[in-house]
Amino acid sequence: MERVIEFIGNHWMLFIAFVVVLYLVTQELLDNVFKRFQSMTPVAAVMHMNETEVTIVDVSQAADHKKEHLENAMSIPLAKLETSLGQLEPFKEKPLLVFCQTGAQSPQACKKLYKLGFHQVINLVGGLKAWDEQNLPTTKSKS
Repeated sequence: MERVIEFIGNHWMLFIAFVVVLYLVTQELLDNVFKRFQSMTPVAAVMHMNETEVTIVDVSQAADHKKEHLENAMSIPLAKLETSLGQLEPFKEKPLLVFCQTGAQSPQACKKLYKLGFHQVINLVGGLKAWDEQNLPTTKSKS
């Protein structure tokens, strides 16, 4: 035990960095274990949309949404999500399918939406990229 204390004393910056990384990894693991939203692959999402009325929300940048998006998707960029809640309020009690271009931003949006009282939130795993890989239909810009 003395050697551990001596190591911490001699390498306190390394020890602090270790504690921070350990905290961040633990927090991420706990977020994943206790997440309050569903995640679906594109095929599972299509099956769910065929069975249930789902509101589709694109949290990509507006320019990316204009290039290509899922049909009937509302464009609400992640950065403007909290200020655009008025658009989503009528759908608070209905399922929301949330996606972005690659699937990296949509989990953050799902977490925010759940905390704001939307309890039927679904994350599209892999985003629009995974949707395209399955050759599922999208709406594309003509320009």
